[in-house]
Amino acid sequence: MKAIWNNTVIAESDHTVVVENNHYFPADSIKKQYFRPSPTHTTCAWKGKASYYSLEVDGKENKDAAWYYPEVSELAKTIKGHVAFWKGVTIEK
Repeated sequence: MKAIWNNTVIAESDHTVVVENNHYFPADSIKKQYFRPSPTHTTCAWKGKASYYSLEVDGKENKDAAWYYPEVSELAKTIKGHVAFWKGVTIEK
């Protein structure tokens, strides 16, 4: 699977985990040069507290377009160490 934004592959893995129709990519499969830590946090009732990354590709920013759970609940342990995307990031095979 590939995560693509602004015509650039920002993550690629054969081992994503699908939860609630989102592909979670292993953290070591993201291209870190495109990711910037964000101060944004949200809470999911069953997964835990999410942290975000903003994407920066060719001078364009996509704020809070990727999220992950630094500490996951027992119910969400399959996505520990994984990153998911939204806000115009496309997922393709």
